[in-house]
Amino acid sequence: MAISSLLISSHASAQVELVGKMEQGALIRAQVEPGTQVSLNGEAVKVTPKGHFAFGFGREAEVNQELKLVYPDGLTQIMPLTISEKEYKIDRVNGISKKIMKPDPKAVERSRKDSKQVKAARAQFSEQNAFTQDFIWPLTGRISGVYGSQRVYNGKPGNPHYGVDVAAKTGTVVVAPADGIISLSVADMFYSGGTIILDHGYGVSSSFLHLSKLYVKEGEAIKQGQPIAEVGATGRVTGPHLDWRVNWYQMRLDPVTIVPSMSSVLKKK
Repeated sequence: MAISSLLISSHASAQVELVGKMEQGALIRAQVEPGTQVSLNGEAVKVTPKGHFAFGFGREAEVNQELKLVYPDGLTQIMPLTISEKEYKIDRVNGISKKIMKPDPKAVERSRKDSKQVKAARAQFSEQNAFTQDFIWPLTGRISGVYGSQRVYNGKPGNPHYGVDVAAKTGTVVVAPADGIISLSVADMFYSGGTIILDHGYGVSSSFLHLSKLYVKEGEAIKQGQPIAEVGATGRVTGPHLDWRVNWYQMRLDPVTIVPSMSSVLKKK
């Protein structure tokens, strides 16, 4: 994978391995001695019995972060982390009529209900350790949208795009990027259409949007590579594609930080 691995050790029992890109939008997987207590910027991070844990850096995360580790023998290690800032694609669109800019109250209410369901699914905690796997692309093809991109309408910023879009024909099969349990499966949400959320454990989840057909139900255990849905153009989209998103609880992260580059995968095929 196109990721970096950093091993930091200052004591026989004090070492941590961080795997991932030290940049905004990245998901970091890590391992420490079992029984170690971990916190990021003062907030506790849950650790598996084997010492694995995960955390992320949001789209606009501060450059300076701090990881604190308290080992079983009482040794405390403070690790300053410096992450890279990213530049995001910004498109400016002017001349849009006020009628189009004004949202439909019914649509707003429906989208709020959808949002509550999504947030509840992402807030769930499970003790799976599937998040430690090497993730694969749920779909391969042309990338048509990138994480962090944003449109500014008549000078008013819209919501950033928090996923990676892969263009494909309606009906193309989408597979699970890693093991997990389905925490949400809804055939028709207002903005995202057919939507699935797959929980990988310890706050890490994948979301799949604009699906035309869903193969799975909530509570179902899924294996990496298993077909879970079909690409569609449901919800508010202009054409068929998969919008794949990765979260650490409610923090929206960039899926490309945990998979090999699309170009390298396509070359192998």
